[in-house]
Amino acid sequence: MRTIIVQTLNRQLVNGRVQQAHGQDRQAVTSAITGEQIAEGVLGDATDANLAVEAARQALPAWSATTLDQRREYLQKLADSFAARREEMIDALVEEFGTTTATAAYIVDQSRDWFVYAQKLLIEDTFTEQVGRATVHKVPVGVAVLITPWNGASWFIAMKASVALAAGCTIVIKPSERGIWQAQPVLDAFADAGLPDGVVNVVFGKGDPVGNILTAHPDVAKVSITGSTATGKIIAHNGVDTMKRVTLELGGKSPTIILDDADLSHAVPFAVQAGLFNNGQACIAGTRILIPHSREQEIKQALADAVAAMKVGDPRDPDTIVGPVLDRDQYDRVQHYIQAGVDEGGQILVGGLGHPEGLADGNYVKPTLLTATNDQTIAREEIFGPVLAVITYRDEDDAIAIANNTPYGLHAYVATGDVQRGQRVARRIQAGRLMINEIVDAPDAPFGGFKQSGLGREFGHHGLAAYLETQAVFS
Repeated sequence: MRTIIVQTLNRQLVNGRVQQAHGQDRQAVTSAITGEQIAEGVLGDATDANLAVEAARQALPAWSATTLDQRREYLQKLADSFAARREEMIDALVEEFGTTTATAAYIVDQSRDWFVYAQKLLIEDTFTEQVGRATVHKVPVGVAVLITPWNGASWFIAMKASVALAAGCTIVIKPSERGIWQAQPVLDAFADAGLPDGVVNVVFGKGDPVGNILTAHPDVAKVSITGSTATGKIIAHNGVDTMKRVTLELGGKSPTIILDDADLSHAVPFAVQAGLFNNGQACIAGTRILIPHSREQEIKQALADAVAAMKVGDPRDPDTIVGPVLDRDQYDRVQHYIQAGVDEGGQILVGGLGHPEGLADGNYVKPTLLTATNDQTIAREEIFGPVLAVITYRDEDDAIAIANNTPYGLHAYVATGDVQRGQRVARRIQAGRLMINEIVDAPDAPFGGFKQSGLGREFGHHGLAAYLETQAVFS
């Protein structure tokens, strides 16, 4: 049995110095694997938030005036600094929110790579073009606040920070207070990279007061958040008085449509991977699986067999496919949704309530597959856990109507034996990203949602553009 030493995490990065928070609010940090407390986080307050913004404001003129070559050098320093903290970041992800070691390694390696990708965006044509008599300049929008979630802190922080810094913005990062453990090595990576003081600041704190101060602050020009739709609406309201530019990557309830011509030997693993990646703790998770009535029983059985075969256990075990969820609150949330699925008439095909056998400790959930109709709670609300709803459709038009009958529109998946048909179906789905027959890693293609899944786009030059203002100069 492990000996647990409860650490105190009282660290912020402000104006180039790692320092203690002014705030006194404390929060328990637990292991997803065991459920035990492993640390106590000290959260910042309004003073910490204001100090971070002031540091970023003062650093902005010099940083925005750096050359593209200078920014490339700093971005490479950040890539190297993230690489140096690789093992710490992986271990922290696995311990705090239960993702498998293999998934954590992917998350951390791509975190480093975001700073490499951003260097490639720094070309003169991105920042200056001639339009008639006007010289059109793209200039940094100003101080940017980056608010990131707990389901892979390093990935989200690096993705946002890389393009904001490349654009010439200075930044204040507020990681989720529920991901404070995994954000520690990220803070250290920024502190070690040698950027000028105040260019990168990291403060921990809750939405009230820290988030509200940052997103309403008159010296902040841009806010980018990945989080819940409810939080995104608050942030959009906070920014109205000062007309902040916002990028909102919010909730999802993504459909996976298995068309009637699909080869189940490919379609079923594709659908299960899309739904249960990161233990289902992903905004892009394909948690509504739409199947044709003509093959209903065959596909239900194939899906149930695939989910039942997934090994649930210690995320440090290389054979584990599904690890625990973040914390007890998240575990209880998932149990609530499973019960709601049953109460509203759903049939459990595999999984169900409670812990998997032999895994009573920690926040382990049985990967669960339930039947549903699209008006039921488990088909309408984002669960953020390993729970999949199977919905039967009549024909292709009905499948598309069901897929689009949601307040969300972040992601979608289509499984088919005919790629051209899959493309036609994909074009009719209201979602920002659609993948046909395979999950594609595409960091250069735009990412973002329709409807209440958010505003704006991230990744690649679309992500960079979100941190630039357009200025036309005539002469």
